[in-house]
Amino acid sequence: MGMISILAVVIVLIVIVIIMITVLGRAKGGGSGGKRAKGRDAILKKATKRLNQNPRDPEGLAALGDLYYQEEAWDKVFKNYEILVELASSSPAINEFEVNLRYAIAAIKLGFTNEAYRGFTTARSLKSDNFEVNYNLGYLEFQRKNYERAVQLLQQARNQESEHAPTLRYLGHSLFKLKKYKEAMAYIRKAIDIAPEDKESLYALAECYYEVNQTEQALRIFGHLRPDPVMGPNACLFSGTINMNQHQYERAIQDFEIGLRHQNIKPDILIELKYRAATVYLKMQEIGKALGHLKEIQAENPTYRDVAVLIGRYQELNANRNLQIFLMAPSADFVALCRKIVMTYYTRAKIKITNISVNKNEWADILAEVDTSKWSDLVMFRFIRTQGTVGELIVRDFHSHLKEVKAGKGICISVGNFSDEAKRYTEARLIDLIEKDKLSAILNTVDAKSTRTVPTKK
Repeated sequence: MGMISILAVVIVLIVIVIIMITVLGRAKGGGSGGKRAKGRDAILKKATKRLNQNPRDPEGLAALGDLYYQEEAWDKVFKNYEILVELASSSPAINEFEVNLRYAIAAIKLGFTNEAYRGFTTARSLKSDNFEVNYNLGYLEFQRKNYERAVQLLQQARNQESEHAPTLRYLGHSLFKLKKYKEAMAYIRKAIDIAPEDKESLYALAECYYEVNQTEQALRIFGHLRPDPVMGPNACLFSGTINMNQHQYERAIQDFEIGLRHQNIKPDILIELKYRAATVYLKMQEIGKALGHLKEIQAENPTYRDVAVLIGRYQELNANRNLQIFLMAPSADFVALCRKIVMTYYTRAKIKITNISVNKNEWADILAEVDTSKWSDLVMFRFIRTQGTVGELIVRDFHSHLKEVKAGKGICISVGNFSDEAKRYTEARLIDLIEKDKLSAILNTVDAKSTRTVPTKK
């Protein structure tokens, strides 16, 4: 029982001590705060008294300016130091460097960039080795797109404080704007190491990698940035364009479609994402998806690039699968379609294809033995894939080929039309010219006609 009583007394004493310490601490803190408040009131009272007697009193303005500067009340700082800057040249007691520096800092905090530039420039003329002056003036030169001057100032600031992330950032970005990509990369990488949340610098680093032909590194960074709500749409556009140019169409589409899923995309980025997605879908022969994007663009901006022309061209293709194959399919599918046309071109005829030759991706020549109840002959077909007007030179070349293989007749088929010169050239020759309208009719019916498979002799 005795031990328990002693223990209880000790616990009570400890609690009392803790309470006393807490109360005394609060009283001390309150006293300190009170002193600060009294000190502030005294400064305000004294400065106000002086300024009531003379609104441009340097000592009163300096006292208020210093107080507001410590409190970061930037609008009041700016007003006080604006007057002090005017008085500095005629009052030796005023520290001209300090008042210009503080005036400029307040101005930049308030977004008054012209006033800030003027203040930092004056301060630098008085003292050129101050870090704060060199950094801020370098930043302002960057904003003004004076990148050479920005580099000079920011290099000096970096020499004074080598681990200041904003200095490294704007130095790297200035060098990037000057197309000095390798130099820029070194500073931007270091800035990112210090401030890894700087996504804009990460994007700039990816662009640097791309410009120095380190494409894989660029794609990795853009891929990392794709989900970012701010930089994501731009990263998707850049990454998708790289993949599109490398003919990596599936990857490009993935990039563009991820970009389009973002919210609050800048209008110019949004429309370009749709346009490039449509371009890739056309290359992949997914015309329906391409037209969807193109029509959205047309609704937003009817005159954007060649959207109206593309819609006009590909709406027809979307409705005619054979026309798609004729114009866009790989060579093997194109030739297979041409064989179908040859085999069904003459009704109630026995047709045997004896030779096929392809000129790049421009045209295909098919030689066939045609046997009807009234006549038999060797017929050469030329299928021209390129749209637009076919000139006389191509028709002359076709005629020369006819003579080489000793064909009795030629059929020249184009998805476009033939020039007047080409038509005049064929008037006295056994060559029929088939233009787009007639070809479209053939393509609409070719699959409905029955065909016989005849061995081809190459």
